[in-house]
Amino acid sequence: MNIVIIKYNAGNIQSVLYALERINAEALVTDDHELIAKADKVIFPGVGEASSAMRYLRERQLDKVITSLTQPVLGICLGMQLMCKTSEENNTECMGIFEEPVKKFIATDVAFKVPQIGWNNIYDLQTPLFDQVPEDSYCYFVHGYYAALGEHTIATTNYIQPYSSGLHKNNFFGVQYHPEKSANVGEQILKNFIEKI
Repeated sequence: MNIVIIKYNAGNIQSVLYALERINAEALVTDDHELIAKADKVIFPGVGEASSAMRYLRERQLDKVITSLTQPVLGICLGMQLMCKTSEENNTECMGIFEEPVKKFIATDVAFKVPQIGWNNIYDLQTPLFDQVPEDSYCYFVHGYYAALGEHTIATTNYIQPYSSGLHKNNFFGVQYHPEKSANVGEQILKNFIEKI
């Protein structure tokens, strides 16, 4: 199995590598177009700010590489958001794989802190990405922006309002939380992506 993690300036790459090691999977970290295109599975992680990340991807034409992929692709956190149509974070045009827009959390109550940092549950789970993952499992989130609910939603989380914590369209999958930091649940999701998608 040839797994590639896309290298760019907004990746939480080391923790993803460690998580893959824990499930006995190895990955190559690269920004080489040809190596990405030839991979069996592609992981597109991310932490950081949308507009600078998109600018970096466009300068290196990695956005075109990603949107042209036909093998399974998993976007994580900012990676998933960059696969959406637009982001309210600095009014960023993203890759448009998913039609869902990315919006800024607006705290309606002092009980809600923005960004959301910590554990929250995922529910209404769909597709084999969530095989053997119980409804209402807890995952680890760090984000101030969210993908709206839409036709590509395959997992939902409620923080201030319900939003997409998982998206799927064709060969593209995205998760808002960090599976690499989500203990056994996250490891199962990564394992499912590698073995069942």
